[in-house]
Formats: sequence, C-alpha cells, structure tokens
Amino acid sequence: MQWVVVLKTAVKTRGGHFPFYSEAISKESVPYEDIMKFIDQLKFNDKGLIPAIIQDHKSGKVLTLCYMNREALEKTLLEGKIYLFRRSKNALMMKGETSGHIQIVKEVFIDCEGNSLLFKIEQKVAACHAGYFTCYFRKVAKDGLLEIAERKVFDPKKVY
Repeated sequence: MQWVVVLKTAVKTRGGHFPFYSEAISKESVPYEDIMKFIDQLKFNDKGLIPAIIQDHKSGKVLTLCYMNREALEKTLLEGKIYLFRRSKNALMMKGETSGHIQIVKEVFIDCEGNSLLFKIEQKVAACHAGYFTCYFRKVAKDGLLEIAERKVFDPKKVY
C-alpha cells in the first residue's frame, strides 16, 4: 500500500504519468527502480507466481483470476496492459493479444500479506474466451445446477 502512495506522489510532483493514468510510462514519471522495489516486496509462490484478480473498474464485476510471474507483472506495470503467465502453455502473454480484447490497468491493489494482487481495469469487449464479459458467467442455482447468468457479448468462433 505504501508503494501506491509513493507512486501517486511521484506522478503528482514530477508531472509524469504512470501507466494507470496513461498508455505508457515516461522518463519523468516513476523510476524503473521504484517499480522493481515494489515487485521485490511481493510474495510469489514456490513456482514464481502470484494470483491476480482482474476486476472491471466501472461495474465492479470480477472478470477473471490469473497468475503473473515477475516478468508479466513488470510488463503490466510498465505498459499499463494486463500480461499474465499461462500455466498451461508455460508462457507469458498479453491478455487479449489474440482477440484484441485487452485490459487497460486503472488501479492496482495488494492484499495485506503481499501475496495476491487486484487489478481494476478497463475491459475492451470481453474478458472470457467463451464470449462472455466475465469468466464468472455461470451461477449455481438453489438446486445445485449451473445456470448461465449473462448474455454472450461476442461469438468466439469469429474471434479465435
């Protein structure tokens, strides 16, 4: 939490931009070393990953849960777009690099233990590869069955 205050102060006093407020970091804004100090404070798991909750900044809907390694988090903070580590492919990727449905970072929060992140983002089109705005489009009904709680916002066959 101290990091966020420091960054907001740096943005204000130096007149620069941090990616949460613009598309890219400038030389007049937060030094790269400060970003690395923040990353060093976090507690990554034994596989070098940290869970990141992605939430729509307007609606408050949780869009997805992903994992980031140090490289994904660094690129996210520097570019202001969500990068994640795909465990199934053992690879770094930008969210939306195939579909164009990118996520622009608005705010970053860390939990009290420093072992998970919350990103409030601006979602372009949808977060879910199945065509829904959120990956949490299925609701458990009282009878225990799953029901679809949202409408599709795009046709995955036309995107992937």
